[in-house]
Amino acid sequence: MMRTDILVIGGGASGITAACEAKKTCPRADVVICERLDRIGKKLLATGNGKCNLSNKGLSPENYHGSVDALRYIGDTPSADVFFAESGILCTADEQGRMYPYSGSAASVLNALRLRIKALGVTELCGFEVKDIARAKNSFSVVSADGRSIECRRLIIASGGYAAPNMGTDGSVLRLLRGKGIRTEKIVPAVAPLRVDSESVKGLKGVRAKCVVRACADGKVLREEKGEVQFTENSLSGICVFNMAYLFGEYDDRLRLEFDLAPDMSLGEIETYIDSIVKLRSDSELNELLTGIFCKNLAVYFVKTTLKRPMTESVSGVTASDIKSLAKRIKKCTFSVTGASPWQNAQATLGGVSAEEITDELELERMKGAYLCGEILDTVGDCGGYNLQWAWSSGMTAGRNCALSLKGELK
Repeated sequence: MMRTDILVIGGGASGITAACEAKKTCPRADVVICERLDRIGKKLLATGNGKCNLSNKGLSPENYHGSVDALRYIGDTPSADVFFAESGILCTADEQGRMYPYSGSAASVLNALRLRIKALGVTELCGFEVKDIARAKNSFSVVSADGRSIECRRLIIASGGYAAPNMGTDGSVLRLLRGKGIRTEKIVPAVAPLRVDSESVKGLKGVRAKCVVRACADGKVLREEKGEVQFTENSLSGICVFNMAYLFGEYDDRLRLEFDLAPDMSLGEIETYIDSIVKLRSDSELNELLTGIFCKNLAVYFVKTTLKRPMTESVSGVTASDIKSLAKRIKKCTFSVTGASPWQNAQATLGGVSAEEITDELELERMKGAYLCGEILDTVGDCGGYNLQWAWSSGMTAGRNCALSLKGELK
């Protein structure tokens, strides 16, 4: 049996941060990170399309969702640029406030964090898949799937949620905690595409379009975003959709997305435009009616699904009523959400351990000595660096408080 003072379960962004903060707070403590994959930080390498979107300059309560108040902990910890300066990483921000390493490389961030781990004397133990956690009087025993065990005085659980299981986060530790009576909120994919009926998007696979999207349910607008929507054979994607995904957990199939595909034009301006095209292209077929404003697939989609006539008919047959119907559809194209994205397509998890289960120090009420951080807790941020900021801040909080609770026990 291996023994250590502090064991961190999970070698992702929050786990690495927690381990560093714990060792920094209590240098005498032995700190070990156990990771189920063969190397720590795999998921970090994929963030920001490989550029590592570290944080965002515009952090606000509207960017976080769930029972745990993420902004409370983020406000009590250093900003991302200050935090990464300790590891030699220079940060920069784009015009949207998204923060990245100056190198533009997630690999450089992970390399710096691993150098930090080494300098502090934190031990990495990879290939250790947690199967059970047992609480003794003054310690924990953590057992792996292959029968190895680690005894520790304190525990930090940073094992993530269900999203991106190929990156090592398969929800197994969350299931383990639930089996021990720890309450979790409803678990759903977040920062992810949303599924719709395939017939409703037939012919749009591969289309990208700028728009304003509104998430609606029960007769009210829940959220509005401006961005680019991407269509697949059975789902809607793009950052503006990703930021709506968490709503499916509350509204299920009552959720619908309304797209304004001409957000810079009024309804009247679109009607005037279509009327001019009817006159200009009176000898053309219907499939050419809207190709001056949309790509061919989207142009045909609007005409075909709104007018419901053969695309080989002449534009000259378009009536004033048809023009009004087309303009309204362009300004309000509605899709009913039928489901959440599969976990392998999700970037984050909503619905981890409930805020009711933790103290202000991120310690489990029912398992004293065990601290939580990162995606395993019930909070999720929007796309744009918000989730990594939560990882750093919650990791620092859990690591520091865990180490402080241990100081008096170390001689």
